[in-house]
Amino acid sequence: MVKVLTVAITTAAGGGATGYSQPVSGLVRAIAYVPHASTPLDTGADIVVSGNTSGMAILTKANIGTSAVQWHPRAPTVAVADGSALLYAAGGTAVTDLIPVAEEAIKIVVTNGDASKSGTFFMFIDGGV
Repeated sequence: MVKVLTVAITTAAGGGATGYSQPVSGLVRAIAYVPHASTPLDTGADIVVSGNTSGMAILTKANIGTSAVQWHPRAPTVAVADGSALLYAAGGTAVTDLIPVAEEAIKIVVTNGDASKSGTFFMFIDGGV
């Protein structure tokens, strides 16, 4: 079952903001940004999305723009023996996997968003409880 977490963000005078979802466990399937109709985050806004407790990296995106957008973040899969990237074939495309979160909030940090701008982030968590 997919659970949707919603985090509304409004930037401070310096253009930054930090928001948190409720604690959740599951695999991150997608993240969507929906800008406020009249005061969207600045086109040069940057975001960093991570697990609040673990610091697990989920998504880093520069210059997200002023339109609604969605991402499907994945982490590279690596070999157990040496941590090297696994590939579909020699020299091929990297193998990726869904990113887990476990009993923690998802943290969204916005920078360069301009003052008093806002938008809503939706995180789609598979198996979310």
